[in-house]
Amino acid sequence: MVDDMAAVQRSPWLAPLRLALGGSGSVLVLVEGPAGLGKSRALHRLSGLPEAAAARRVMWRCGTAQERPETGGGPALLLVDDVHRAAPEEREWLRGVLERSWEGLAAVLAYRPEELGTCGLPLGVPAVSYPPALAVFRHRLRVWSVDRVRRAASEALGERATPEAVARLHACSGGVPQVVADLLGVLRAGPGSRCTAADVDAVGVPVRLAELVLSRTDALAPADRPVVWAAAVLGEPAARDELLSVAGTDPARGRAALLAALARSALSEVSQGRYGFAVPLAATAVRERVPGPVREELHGRAARVLARRRPVPWSEVARHRGAAGRRKGWLRAVEKAALAAVAQGHHEEAIGLLERTLAVPEVPARFRARLAPLLARSAVVGLRSDRTVEVLTQAVRDPGLPVDVRGQLRLDLGLMLANQVGDLAAGMRELESAVEELGEVRPALTSRAMVALAMPEWPTGTLAGHREWLRRAAGLAHAGDSEVARAAVAANHASLAVACGDPRARELVAALPVEGAPAGCREHAARGLCNAADAALWRGSYQWGEELLSAGLDLSARIGASYTEQTAQGTRLLLDWWSGRWAGLGERCERFVAETADMPVVAADAHLVRGMLAFAQGDWTEAVHWLTALGAPAPECTRMPLAAATAGTLIRLALIRGDSPAAAEQAGAAWTAVSDKGIWAWAAELAPWAVEAVARAGDVAAARRMAAEFVQGLQGQDAPSARAAVVWSRAALEECEGCHREAAGSYRKAAAAYRELPRPYAWALTTEGAARCSLTGGAGTSGAAGDRSDRSDGAAGADGGRAQAVASLRRCVEQYTELGAVYDAARARTLLRSHQPPQARRPGRPAFDDRLSPREREVAELAARGLMNREIAVVLHLSPRTVEQHVARAIRKTGALSRRDLLRTEKNAGPP
Repeated sequence: MVDDMAAVQRSPWLAPLRLALGGSGSVLVLVEGPAGLGKSRALHRLSGLPEAAAARRVMWRCGTAQERPETGGGPALLLVDDVHRAAPEEREWLRGVLERSWEGLAAVLAYRPEELGTCGLPLGVPAVSYPPALAVFRHRLRVWSVDRVRRAASEALGERATPEAVARLHACSGGVPQVVADLLGVLRAGPGSRCTAADVDAVGVPVRLAELVLSRTDALAPADRPVVWAAAVLGEPAARDELLSVAGTDPARGRAALLAALARSALSEVSQGRYGFAVPLAATAVRERVPGPVREELHGRAARVLARRRPVPWSEVARHRGAAGRRKGWLRAVEKAALAAVAQGHHEEAIGLLERTLAVPEVPARFRARLAPLLARSAVVGLRSDRTVEVLTQAVRDPGLPVDVRGQLRLDLGLMLANQVGDLAAGMRELESAVEELGEVRPALTSRAMVALAMPEWPTGTLAGHREWLRRAAGLAHAGDSEVARAAVAANHASLAVACGDPRARELVAALPVEGAPAGCREHAARGLCNAADAALWRGSYQWGEELLSAGLDLSARIGASYTEQTAQGTRLLLDWWSGRWAGLGERCERFVAETADMPVVAADAHLVRGMLAFAQGDWTEAVHWLTALGAPAPECTRMPLAAATAGTLIRLALIRGDSPAAAEQAGAAWTAVSDKGIWAWAAELAPWAVEAVARAGDVAAARRMAAEFVQGLQGQDAPSARAAVVWSRAALEECEGCHREAAGSYRKAAAAYRELPRPYAWALTTEGAARCSLTGGAGTSGAAGDRSDRSDGAAGADGGRAQAVASLRRCVEQYTELGAVYDAARARTLLRSHQPPQARRPGRPAFDDRLSPREREVAELAARGLMNREIAVVLHLSPRTVEQHVARAIRKTGALSRRDLLRTEKNAGPP
């Protein structure tokens, strides 16, 4: 009934009530529920029952001094609201109506049970003498579930309603519908594209709720109010003894006060033996009205009471000590609360607490020196906030900090700036300064900074330099007694080994301290697993990479390593791209980018995958947006493999648009970056397009040198994806040189390698290349053209090779279509159409009437993706004028309002 008429349909009293309205029998329904649960709304909906249309309807609200209606025989629907406010004469009148009920009476009485004069008796004492023929039912309204609050939030806020906002709405409102509605009324008018938990908190206490709870508190005797104040200060349901201790009353006086508060509904028994406010927000309204000195005393007693609990809720103890003005006790409790949160893997909880504390200017330097490192460590493991970066940046400038503490903060600030914020230059500076400040005083932390500088993915440094940092870090870690430092070195050693194709990589990964080690060691193990998974996938070891990814995600979730977990989720997007699991992938990328909007480094994987998807779908404007626009990390702040893959896609786009100089320039810059780094497996997504771009720009010699350098750089390494890319690069170079027979063979070898991996999109691209070269250069021909005796056999061989190439093209079209690669499918389909045998048909043009022809459908699909006419002409080998005509006809046939609208309307034109 609170929700909609579906709840009424499930009520056992509905059928008897309908029968009564039809003149058969009599019914009384007692609808009870605390304030705000929707009793008036329930009555209003009952008045709209179809059976009530032919009955006499009487609406009555008690306590309003309205004239009592006439009652009598015949079908009648009597709806009475606010029975708890009924004056004595109104109760007597209702009692009389019910005790003299008649055939056809359907009465519904709604009231707040907590405000009845006599508990459980809506019409007071004595109990009503209900006639035997009167069927009596009780219907208790319930608070809303989280799902119901979510639906209400979605109706009010649309896509702005985030899961955390919904959870906070439900928690602070207690699920009371009216409170939820009041909060949503304010949030609906708020700014921003997303509504967060902080936005819900900022609304404060709705006026309706505040006036209700304050009026109930004020109705108590002054001696009884402290127990309500105590509940408000605690802010959570508490046992009787705890509540009375905080109130500062003796047991007898406190017991009487609690009974009075319950009787007046100022407090409720929220759960068995625990007392407080049914609506948590009500506590805020009362707490704000408690006189300051009294409130401080209440907080002080609350801190002492909570400190006796086991385990001690240190976060709450800190809140109460701070509100009581006990600064030292507050800071000690904050430290214990943060340590407890970290030990349980609740890093975000620790971050919030420490940020709020360190933002207070009065915190002494000695406490800052203890709390700031805790914040830094939690922020590195958990998900950072901009406020954390601010706090730490200010902290390292504090001249009162000991040098080693400042070095420790620089270490974590550097990790945050590099790994999360994306300010690589600033992060590297902080890490190098941390090495100097920590020196030999804190060898474990010094080795951790060195380990960070040994990470090869960043565009700064060389492979030799990274290995030297790792060697120095290992020396410090193994000379000391810190297990955590050794775990950090082990994690980076393992991931570097995987990235470089080291034969010992699997052994090093298997040795990571996943189980039975201290929490700090397991954090590094989780990081090592996820980084190794990422490195394995970039090398093309997809099965092993997926196994490592699953293990890393599981461990990260178990220990609360939120940042590591998020980076691994980004890696999974890459795996799904390579594996051809494209269904819903674009939407997942967009959600991930939104969730990690303040961490561009974490979001980079999703930007790349979303851009490559847009490219394959023919939406080139969107592809450029995802790969280069605001939000995508700049190349100098992008991890090397991602930067190389991004460059590969942009080079390919420039080639398609016929801008060979731009493609060659970008290819040269990206190739130099990979060459300087020295990890050639990362050129796998770049090499085929870079080699082709340089060759098409006319520098075939340079393209050959690039291909040779790629082969040499991979010597002795296990890198399946890069090995396939070597063959693909050779095929592209041979095609540019006009050696089509050789190119076809190389493309086929590359396709076989990609099928083995498996990489369905790369397989289709290389298979298409093989077919294209076969059809262009007659690679399927056998025998010498000038030898008459073999001419017939040669012709047969040519025909067989052509047929095989055409069949391969058909499979490519099918694969592209299955993936959703609209642009590639259109290109392959055009090539297929130009080489497959002509189909016999009747003379004259085919009549498609108002349906799109196959060519119009292809043009419409590409136009809707955002391609310009000249770009579509390049893809489909048509003139721009022909494309323009096809677009015009497609718009006319589908009724589309624009080119973009063709994507939504072309399906309505029917199959050709």
